[in-house]
Parts: sequence; structure tokens; C-alpha cells
Amino acid sequence: MRTFGAYELDDDRARLDLDAVWKFLSTEAYWGRWRTREQVEAAIDGSWRVVGAYRDGEQVGFARAFSDGVSSAYLADVFVVDSARGSGLGKEIVREMIDNGPGAEFRWMLHTADAHGLYRQFGFAEHTRGHYLEREGPNSANFVG
Repeated sequence: MRTFGAYELDDDRARLDLDAVWKFLSTEAYWGRWRTREQVEAAIDGSWRVVGAYRDGEQVGFARAFSDGVSSAYLADVFVVDSARGSGLGKEIVREMIDNGPGAEFRWMLHTADAHGLYRQFGFAEHTRGHYLEREGPNSANFVG
């Protein structure tokens, strides 16, 4: 656990408030509203690492990643609730996940429709040369690419 201003960042999955994560992902996340609560919980359970952000014990941010644990990881479900936005917390959640944890040397991947500027600060770049391949699944319309 580390602090950032009034916030605590923690990768202890037992500390996660699954109700808060579900509430955000099911109502506010354009990329996740199609998932059921059971699917969200299964995704969290199967994640390689999670990072929660807390203010006064209340969960106000989240990120998870899945990985082979050796060389690459995919960053997913990053969010900060409205009341905590504008504080730099989103940036700190990403930093905690990709730079301060066991995956600091990994190749990281993600999809986003609206946060390119945030991720560029961490060295992410859009790839158009055809090196990134993706097989679309039946729910692909629900993903951002």
C-alpha cells in the first residue's frame, strides 16, 4: 500500500469493494456495461493483479490486469469515480499498476476510446502498422479498439 495525497493505493484484492466496482462498471463504464456481476467478479478473480484506490476507507478507483506473469500484461477496467476526478488519481492508479508493481518490465497493452492522453504519459502508443492483431469475439461491439 502507498499513499497519494488523501488516497491510498493498494493491491490487496481482499480489500476491494466489489459493490463499488460493480456499480461503476455496470452503470458508468462504456466498455463494461454489458457484463453481468458474475462476469465482473470472475474477471477480477482471474486477474493477475488488481489495484484499488481508497479515500477514507471508501473505494474511489480501480484497475486490473491479466498477464502471463513473465513478459506481458493487459490493463483493464481502469476507473476513478466522479468525486475523485481531477486529482491525478487515475494517473497514480496506472503508475501503481504498470510502473510500481511486479510488471514494471512487461510489455503492456490496452484499449481505450477516450483516455489516449493519460496512457501516452506512460509510453503507450497507437499502433497502425499491423503488428497488433486481434480476433473479435461475439461481444466485440462492446469493446473499444
